Parts: sequence; C-alpha cells; structure tokens
Amino acid sequence: RASSREYVVIVAPSPGDADARPRLGVTVSRKVGNAVVRNRIKRRIREWFRADRRLVENGRDLVVIARRPSVDLDVPSTRAVLDRLAEKAQRS
Repeated sequence: RASSREYVVIVAPSPGDADARPRLGVTVSRKVGNAVVRNRIKRRIREWFRADRRLVENGRDLVVIARRPSVDLDVPSTRAVLDRLAEKAQRS
C-alpha cells in the first residue's frame, strides 16, 4: 500500500494463477466530484494502467483509490504520481 494526497494504491497477489496478467480496480467516491469529474479521473487511471502495465508484476492486482486533490492533476502529473505509487506499493 502506498498513498499520496491524490491517490491510494494497493497491490495484492491475484487469487488465481501466479502468471495471470495484472488487473486494475478503480474507486472514485462521490466526494471527489460530480459524475463528469469522476469519470474523467477513472479514464485517466485506466489509460495510465494500459500504457504502463509493465510496472505491475504478473500475478498481482492493483487497486487505485482517488482522493479529492486528484481533480487538480493534469495527465502527465497523474501518470507521474501513479508510477511512483505503484513502484512504492510493490516494494512494500
């Protein structure tokens, strides 16, 4: 588990095959914003995961929880924060 002001990232072993592709779970609370804002954040997280799936080892599941300050991040900042948190969470 790793966290910042904007996101919490949790990495856990997959319950099935150890060689399975990594999976992503995304949670964005209504406290973060309206539906348009929440969907924008989810799209950014999913796009980061598609582009940088190599950061997550096979046989792992990744859960990203967005916090309210994530609304203020642009796409490159979102990617940078999530890259750092994913690496940190896998090391712990």
